[in-house]
Amino acid sequence: MTVSIAGRAEWLGDDRLQRLLAALGADGDEAMVAGGAVRNALLGQEVADIDIATTTPPAETISRAEAAGFRAIPTGIEHGTITVVADSRPFEVTTLRADVATDGRRAKVRFGRDWKADAERRDFTINGLYARADGTVVDLVGGLADLESRTLRFIGDPEARIREDYLRILRFFRFFAWYGSGRPDAEGLKACARLKEGLDQLSAERVWAELRRLLSAPDPSRALLWMRQAGVLTRVLPESEKWGIDGVHPLVAAEDDLGWRPDPLLRLASMVPPDAARMDAMAKRLRLSNADAERLRLWASARQPDPKATEASLAVELYAGDTQAAVDRLRLALSSARNRALESNDAMMEAGGYSRLLKFAEGWHRPEFPLSGRDLLALGATPGPEVGGMLKTLEDRWVESGFALDRDALLQRATDIIKDKGRAGKPA
Repeated sequence: MTVSIAGRAEWLGDDRLQRLLAALGADGDEAMVAGGAVRNALLGQEVADIDIATTTPPAETISRAEAAGFRAIPTGIEHGTITVVADSRPFEVTTLRADVATDGRRAKVRFGRDWKADAERRDFTINGLYARADGTVVDLVGGLADLESRTLRFIGDPEARIREDYLRILRFFRFFAWYGSGRPDAEGLKACARLKEGLDQLSAERVWAELRRLLSAPDPSRALLWMRQAGVLTRVLPESEKWGIDGVHPLVAAEDDLGWRPDPLLRLASMVPPDAARMDAMAKRLRLSNADAERLRLWASARQPDPKATEASLAVELYAGDTQAAVDRLRLALSSARNRALESNDAMMEAGGYSRLLKFAEGWHRPEFPLSGRDLLALGATPGPEVGGMLKTLEDRWVESGFALDRDALLQRATDIIKDKGRAGKPA
């Protein structure tokens, strides 16, 4: 039976793509859309990037693309990859190839014209699909059947595929999180467990990029469970070993029920201990961005929320601390309480308290203290360190008032302080 993505993939009709496929497929050569774009079109999912496989050698790819009016950039020419830019839209075009040698991170390749050999060097059957310009799907590795059953399976021998690039261990669980169902393929799972030490060869950037993609899946909890069972999770995220992954599923449930966007960093926080020093060490090891590292550190440093706290007391905490950290704490506390509320009335009450506080925190805007050092100098304060001390005293009183004291009231208090200092014979 012929399977086609025509009618399912609006992008296939893009004139730029069709012209590029025609140029590359002329004079006895062939070019097809490859991999994820075909897979996602069959699943009815969004397609972000369109990759093309072709029999044309890299130099010929460049020549034909430029002759067709496109710009060709040799982004990975040693591996046969050319980025063709058509009216600002990039297409990654790669010559058919086979691996000659690999060290588990990089491969030396040989270019060729054998589509089956090209498919067999890819990682998973669902990623080994091609589509012709008319939408006809070409399946040389059994990917259509596995896609239909939501089975994630290595192409060929799982150990051989992993030894070519140990990142495929993490990709196995990431793709299972996004596209798999039931249990992971047994042979693939065993191979990941046996070869997990190879993950130590990978750069921190590659490891975190895969973890982040996995944690961005609609529900990564099953994949994380199998990662833990295989010893892979502890290998790349030892902070989770004694803390566990039990908080992920309740968080996902809260996201679904309450309309929260999936947040990979918050999901990571649910798996690791709220210890600032350990978060700093983890961020350094995984080479997280400064923003991500700071968010985790502030979350770990924030106080565990009290579901009985008042909005007024929370406002004081928000002003003194970090709003995002408080929201992160409240969301994790709420998702945990909601999960426990199924069997506990106390937890149900906690959930109500956390929900109330979270709503307040998410709508809270940091008020601006209405005085400055210039105001105090204008009242007669003596320039110097005491101005800063007076400002801090006045700001503390303003916060204690629930931010109710207005500028006039604060100026009056400042005037009183300056007069008191003058009467005491001290410089204001």
